[in-house]
Amino acid sequence: MPRPKTILWVDDEVDGLAAHRRFLEEQGFAVEHAAHGDDALALLRRQPFSVVLLDEQMPGRRGLELLAEIRSIDPAMPVVMVTQSEADSTLRDAIGVEVDDYLVKPVHPRQILSVVTRLIEGDRIRQQRLARDFVTRFRELEARRGSTLAWREWIELVVELVRWEVRLSEGNEPGLSEALTSLQGGLRKDFVGFIRHSYPRWLSHPEGDRPPLSVDVGAEFLVPILQSSNRALFVVVDCLRLDQWEMLRDLITPLFDVEESYYYSILPTATPFSRNAIFSGMFPMEIAARHPNWWGQPSDEESLNAHEQQLLTEQLEELLGRPIPVRYEKLFSAADGGDLLRRLPAHLAQDGVTALVFNFIDLLTHGRSESAILYEVARDAAALRALTRTWFERSALFAALQEAERRGVPVLLTTDHGSIHCQTPATIFAKRDATANLRYKFGEDLRAEDADAAIAVDDLKLWGLPQLGLGVRLLLATGDRFFVYPTKLREYQARYRGSFLHGGVTPEEMILPVALLTPRRASRGER
Repeated sequence: MPRPKTILWVDDEVDGLAAHRRFLEEQGFAVEHAAHGDDALALLRRQPFSVVLLDEQMPGRRGLELLAEIRSIDPAMPVVMVTQSEADSTLRDAIGVEVDDYLVKPVHPRQILSVVTRLIEGDRIRQQRLARDFVTRFRELEARRGSTLAWREWIELVVELVRWEVRLSEGNEPGLSEALTSLQGGLRKDFVGFIRHSYPRWLSHPEGDRPPLSVDVGAEFLVPILQSSNRALFVVVDCLRLDQWEMLRDLITPLFDVEESYYYSILPTATPFSRNAIFSGMFPMEIAARHPNWWGQPSDEESLNAHEQQLLTEQLEELLGRPIPVRYEKLFSAADGGDLLRRLPAHLAQDGVTALVFNFIDLLTHGRSESAILYEVARDAAALRALTRTWFERSALFAALQEAERRGVPVLLTTDHGSIHCQTPATIFAKRDATANLRYKFGEDLRAEDADAAIAVDDLKLWGLPQLGLGVRLLLATGDRFFVYPTKLREYQARYRGSFLHGGVTPEEMILPVALLTPRRASRGER
């Protein structure tokens, strides 16, 4: 939601605005200035404003050209065009594209005060419009509950709901957000039935109609880049949800043309399985068969992800029929980021793939359960989104993307799995040899007290997983549940309720973004 009384003034004549700016600030306005159109667009993508004052006559892109891009960022943004003359043809053009008001130079500070005060009331109108649009769409979405959806329809639905979630949160609409949350909860139940039926079929009939899965990311998205370019930056952000990607995209679009696609994570939606599948192009069962020495116990996450560079190198050579140089770095800390940025220019100057894995969001997600401070800072999905954006703006990841853009290197950015905000404990019974994970468990004689709380998998190979021993089955948590033992119910509830976890079956964990980023200057033929 825009801060009250906040103005963005776009004008290349900085010195002439000083007195006007002081007057407006004395009246309680916060005034930001941008001398160029690109700077203005960057500010609009970074923070909300109440109104834009837009000078028509500027070097480079004129105000009318800029107006269209402002509308694409926020269609309801009030814009006041500042022109040289009422007789100017550009004024008629501006009115024709529904500029909200206009001022003719020289402008008096009180003229500006009168115009922007009136327009700021538009915030209230925008909120009303948002609420009206959502209520209309909510009825349509609610009517789809219980209907049979194909995998493409699930992607379209989940992406739309995520965008509504972000808009309602930013619009400060708690009542409507609660209605949306309720709808999402109901759809998660439908999604479980969809995955229970569809997932084994996808694996048993890979040539049939199925979505891109983790194993397809390399072939479907990375290989085409390498076929058209000798260099690529491949970025995997561990545990990035769709709503978090929504917060990053607007920061990326000034640098890159962004082509968004989506894929489904394999199960379990956990790093040892999903990320290995991305780098290898194989299901865990196939990795274990080809590289038995690389595949240990599913609880040993560190060792299971120790060979990602080798797996990616092997996959790309098989897909392209020739060796592809792969440079690989995994980043956990700010110090790792600093080291990477010193080496990155040399990496990007070479042919082949520079593969980067960023673990910050996954560490943050897990750390909430261990740190009271982190828990408070990232208390809910909206707070987690905001924290993700703040991190990204100052991160080595953003700096790496900027370096790739400067060098004209295309980027493939994705994630290995999402997470779900867990609120509901689900009691399970197991032998002591069961794995410790909270959203999925391997073990003998596993069962959930409530059958709806988990998908039970007895034939692991049918789900692309190595057979781990006689009688070993897999439980995958559904909805917002996390597994607890009867003897540790209170301990686990106190520690993990409200945590963001992964490994189970929800749209938030399984439906994931993958984005092709083409440097804008490269697309314009610049170097």
